Amino acid sequence: MLARLLAATPWGIDARPVRIEVDVRHGLPSTQIVGLPDAAVRESRDRVRTAIRNCGFELPPRVVVVNLAPAHLRKEGCHLDLGIAVALLAAYGHLDEARLAGRLLVGELGLDGSVRPVRGTLSVAGLARREGCREILVPAANAAEAAALGAVTVTAVGDLAQAVAHLTGDAPLAATAPDAAEHEPPADVPDLAEVRGQETAKRALEIAAGGGHNLLFLGPPGCGKTMLARRLPGLLPPLSRDEAIAVTQIHSLVADRPAAGLVRRRPFRSPHPGVSAPAMVGGGSGVPRPGEASLAHNGVLFLDELPEFRRDALEALRQPLEEGRLTVARSRARLTFPARFALLAAMNPCPCGHLGDARHECRCTPTQIERYRGRVSGPLLDRIDLHVEVGAVGLAELSRGGGESSAVVAARVAAARQRQAERFAARGGACEGGTKGAGAVAVSPVNATLGAAELAAHCPLDAAGRALLDAAFDRLGLSARAVHRILKVARTIADLAGRDEIAAPHLAEAIQYRSLDRRMEL
Repeated sequence: MLARLLAATPWGIDARPVRIEVDVRHGLPSTQIVGLPDAAVRESRDRVRTAIRNCGFELPPRVVVVNLAPAHLRKEGCHLDLGIAVALLAAYGHLDEARLAGRLLVGELGLDGSVRPVRGTLSVAGLARREGCREILVPAANAAEAAALGAVTVTAVGDLAQAVAHLTGDAPLAATAPDAAEHEPPADVPDLAEVRGQETAKRALEIAAGGGHNLLFLGPPGCGKTMLARRLPGLLPPLSRDEAIAVTQIHSLVADRPAAGLVRRRPFRSPHPGVSAPAMVGGGSGVPRPGEASLAHNGVLFLDELPEFRRDALEALRQPLEEGRLTVARSRARLTFPARFALLAAMNPCPCGHLGDARHECRCTPTQIERYRGRVSGPLLDRIDLHVEVGAVGLAELSRGGGESSAVVAARVAAARQRQAERFAARGGACEGGTKGAGAVAVSPVNATLGAAELAAHCPLDAAGRALLDAAFDRLGLSARAVHRILKVARTIADLAGRDEIAAPHLAEAIQYRSLDRRMEL
């Protein structure tokens, strides 16, 4: 007897449909799984039979062939356990195959028949919608995440017997309702008011948050670079629904435990300087998995001690910084991951860190300094919008108040981003990499994502501004990319000031944040 049903397997940040076909016939007892299964899928043969037996179902010895179609697609992980078990029971006649139509099943089986959680169920829910399924059966721990999409009926099952009873109609299960909560509990983000002094650096943080710009802090140890960076998430607006779906879809593939609905906080990723290039941009054996750059999508990627990172890991960030996505090519797959993030980096001015510090003597030679700075390539620095030199804080500044709170600055950031959203909507502008679809690449319309075609429409300059930019271009030796980034930053500064036009003071402030374009004195 032949039975068929629909399941799914992860494929990058998405899921691919897998048609499970089980044929049972008389002959010398054996069980064979075909269709490019990996080791975990092949081992499901023993898990599934033991789980079925422990749930009270009898399977007489037969010749069993399990086909996973399409045959050319590599199947990985344990997502197919539940589907294989149910299809096997249908082939043996324990339930009617007609009841499997329009349903998709995913889940790992324990030997006792329990259905254990799997990764990527939000992507599976999106696949079920595209395939026209009326219901998906998922592990109980994954139900809230899968239901968050709100596109298909999600039923949580605790064990195999419960799933069979639901499918036969003997004990129907209630559908899982989407979580109505719009926001997660507020995260414990440090307040900007706790930072003493560093007014220029705090202003740069506000600009970076207001336009989604990349930012580099350059200063001696202990001046507060990392402390400032940790306060950027408190200035960013909450994720929109499309952004939250994109973030949850990516994080679901690597999380140790399923999400309780949509992720509502913007990611803040801070990898160790020893991170490898595949860990930074994605990869791994088999089907590639997202790396730190994709896990920071719609959020912040913080690289502390920038020159200490491996050169190949840093250079791999060029594509996502420019395009908002990255392509990982392996022998078995070629996948594109979304990676639209704000890069926040920090570095010392020299190996010892005390170059330019009046209170400490720098003992580094010019050659050592040049070699240290050379670890960060010019093309990578060119893709960073704001270069801010952070000095040591004096005792008098430490005794003063900290200034504005994160809530006050966040209100200005939210107003500036609202102006940008309205501008894009009014003029029909499009963000680089901001395509619609399943939500995996959804990004906010911010100034940092302006393409070259939109600069003329959104960043016009008057005569004074044009003369100022011409002078800066010649004096600083700016590249065309640097000019574009200056215009984007100036647009954000004007938005924070509530201005429609970019004035010369806005442009001048943007130019001063390109300090590393100047030739530094060693």
